[in-house]
Amino acid sequence: MKQTLLVLALLLLSPFSAQAQTCTTEVNITGVIGPATLDLLKRVERSAAKDQCSSILLLVNTPGGSLETTRLIVEQILNSKIPYLCLVSPSGGHAGSAGAIILQACHVNGGLRGTNLGAATPVSMGGQEMPKDLRQKILNDTRSWLESLTGLRGRNKKFGEDIILEAKAVTAEEALKLKAIDFVGDSKDEFLKFADGRSSKLAGNEDVTVKTGVVKEFAQDSRFKVLSLLTDPELAYMLLLASLALLYFEITHSGAIFPGVAGAIGLVIALMALHKLDVEWGGLLLIFIGIGLFVAEMFLPTFGLVGAAGVVSLVLGSLFLFDPVRSFGYQLPYALIFSTVSVFAVLLVGLSFLVLKSARVRKKGGFEDLMGVSARVTSVDSGGRSGMAELRGELWKFESHADLQVNDQVVVQGHQGLVLKVEKEK
Repeated sequence: MKQTLLVLALLLLSPFSAQAQTCTTEVNITGVIGPATLDLLKRVERSAAKDQCSSILLLVNTPGGSLETTRLIVEQILNSKIPYLCLVSPSGGHAGSAGAIILQACHVNGGLRGTNLGAATPVSMGGQEMPKDLRQKILNDTRSWLESLTGLRGRNKKFGEDIILEAKAVTAEEALKLKAIDFVGDSKDEFLKFADGRSSKLAGNEDVTVKTGVVKEFAQDSRFKVLSLLTDPELAYMLLLASLALLYFEITHSGAIFPGVAGAIGLVIALMALHKLDVEWGGLLLIFIGIGLFVAEMFLPTFGLVGAAGVVSLVLGSLFLFDPVRSFGYQLPYALIFSTVSVFAVLLVGLSFLVLKSARVRKKGGFEDLMGVSARVTSVDSGGRSGMAELRGELWKFESHADLQVNDQVVVQGHQGLVLKVEKEK
């Protein structure tokens, strides 16, 4: 009887003991530091809070990245209610530039043997030389900022100054001697044991004793990988300029359509890359653009180009829309994303087939069979000399030498590409 009661007690208590088990959320910080990294860390912190983990472990191996993104990441670490443990890993890896700065903001930091860190002198995006006064201003600002971080964590202020002003880089062992990091060892497990029980300060000068436990990995998902590719700093800069150029071309060459479509999608992605638009809002905008392009495809003779752009916009928007942590565990399944987009794509192929079939019919007789045919103006652009006209049940773009109004009857006199040249019917 006593044994039975003991077994029942253990069964009843086991869920509570499992729930109270300490855990550490782990994530790899690799590649260029940019908006994708910031978005990943925000989701990691929300996941750690949801799982009630007591610490976050960043495995850092990066050449550096955007200074603006680095400031936002440091701000997140300093205001976190969960301590960050940062380790330069694996052996042979490094925490260069932005990575070295992030390392100084962490509550406990370290590096595996064979790693190095430093070389955090700010440089311009394209690598070109900055004006002397501007360079001095940025250097002094970044140096004082890093000095405040090292002072907050009780680390070597001189090291922070040297990696900014002199681009100094040192091995993990040298950094430990300089008191720039707290630990050097051979494995991640050694670092976690070292960090467990150490004292640090959270936001508001609140004292905390670091606790480590069962490691729960937060993997770099498709959202991070796609966003990381699209928001590379140099690519983002070129994408912004290219998008503006395409939009300008569309404005000055009304009716080109595709440059405007590509420019709109590129501009949304560039705004996300430059921290002017939140990732979730960017995803929502891309979905709206994608749906709008599918609708436009039904009315414009673009032979599937606008619809194809809609497919791309819809897929990207769906990937960026939902954060599973913020949306209470909900995430758009890839099967749902691709099945939905596939339905739209099938409709697009069907419509494109009908359009191409119609185009082939017209091609047999050329545009000659449209010459002298009467059409009705359905919409007029500003100026009154261009717009859309209904001809044999189809909508065509037109241009005219005279001002026209809606419902005017016009006669086809010629064409330029897919744009009809018309005159008002007498």
